[in-house]
Amino acid sequence: MDVQVVNCMTCEEFVRVFGNVVERCPLIAAALWSRRPFSSTLELENGFNEFIDSLSIEGKEGILRCHPDLAGRELLAGTLTVESRGEQGHAGLTSLSSADALRMNQLNSQYKEQFGFPFVICARMSDKDRILQQLESRVRNQQLQELQCGIEEVKSICRLRLQDIYNRAAKSTKL
Repeated sequence: MDVQVVNCMTCEEFVRVFGNVVERCPLIAAALWSRRPFSSTLELENGFNEFIDSLSIEGKEGILRCHPDLAGRELLAGTLTVESRGEQGHAGLTSLSSADALRMNQLNSQYKEQFGFPFVICARMSDKDRILQQLESRVRNQQLQELQCGIEEVKSICRLRLQDIYNRAAKSTKL
């Protein structure tokens, strides 16, 4: 996607295209729209990261709370966002054995009880075994350490979602 196309978008178009780069946080995209013009798509990505980094602890916790539990009830109910459904599928979380699903559910509950927000990991850069291992490991982190860990994972998710948007735009212009 050409950065000039991004810079010419109305706020509504921008939010429609970039509104779920941060899971269920279209207001971030709306806020970034006002920072146009962007000199590059990297500057847009950096804008997302800088916005997230500038948030208070409570704001960062809020971003994490917008993420669904991995292999949780939203997956079972079919209410995940398109992006989350694809990411969880990529990591093998949509086809867990009953034993793995039970273990994931137990760890998710323990984690949420400990930190007050769901476990976030870039599922596209992981698989079921790594996710379970990270859940077991990260539940022992201190609150602020885990908050930062979760936010860094959100930034990885954002980077991949932006790449998906750019790739879809490049394919549609080649038709």
